[in-house]
Amino acid sequence: MSILEERLTAGTFVVTAELPAVDGGGLDAVRRHVDPLRPWVDAVNATDNTAAHAHASNVAVAIALLRLEVEPILQVVCRDKNRLALQADIMGGALHGVENVCCLTGDDVTAGDEPETRRVFDLDSPQLVQVATGLGQGRYVSGRTIEAPPHLFVGAVENPFTHPLPGRVDRAWKKARAGARFLQLQIGYHPERLGAFMVEATRSGLAARTAILPTICLLPGARGLRFMDERVPGISVPAGTIERVETSSDPREAAYDLALQQARHALDLPGVAGLHLVTFRRDDAVARLLTDLSIPPHAERLPPNAHSPALVHP
Repeated sequence: MSILEERLTAGTFVVTAELPAVDGGGLDAVRRHVDPLRPWVDAVNATDNTAAHAHASNVAVAIALLRLEVEPILQVVCRDKNRLALQADIMGGALHGVENVCCLTGDDVTAGDEPETRRVFDLDSPQLVQVATGLGQGRYVSGRTIEAPPHLFVGAVENPFTHPLPGRVDRAWKKARAGARFLQLQIGYHPERLGAFMVEATRSGLAARTAILPTICLLPGARGLRFMDERVPGISVPAGTIERVETSSDPREAAYDLALQQARHALDLPGVAGLHLVTFRRDDAVARLLTDLSIPPHAERLPPNAHSPALVHP
């Protein structure tokens, strides 16, 4: 059982993070990215061609994290690969001990720097969750038996901020029913939408069945906010939010304060099982954020924790 599964099942508040994309530099490059996260996080996402840009493979980076004694979460994206390749990624990672899998449909290729790329989308994310769950239960999509099935802890991503808003929890339920045990939420800048999502997720029982981790994005200034608003599908940033950071006497500090405010809001909501962190800052922002939130380092967080009830298994 992975640390992430063990802690979420026990009701311990968890922190996950996204490893910045790796393009070269070998194991040392992965180490440089992960060392500031290591004391604070329970597991780290090995991304899969994030934002439709080519990078070092998700499986290779997940194995590198294992070599560095950091627990990986293998992201698998439907955009680039058919069901055979997706199953191969999951089984290949599991061969090396990668248990955590996060299933995504993926941004369209028009979001990336090679928009002429052919889309695949053989599966969507709920279908991929079902496929990954099936692999852990000992069968391929074809029905062929896996004699020694891997132990997998399967999750997905959900966006509570995009339209149509009333259907976001229903969409998340599709992933939960397919086997998702955790949901890392999309980056968002509309706190009222996150609040409405978490209230309904709690009321409907989703938050008791599937651990929900809102995402907090740590940016160095307003440029990143503007880029996400204009270029990243599914993310909109209010003009007033961008202006507040941009016109501040210290935009870097204003961007940090925005992330801190978002994190405090998320922690006050019902049903939140942890936080997922994405950082584009080359500083100690993760350690600073968690310290300011009074969230102790990874080794000091022990169950039970008042933030999250133990998950109810179907």
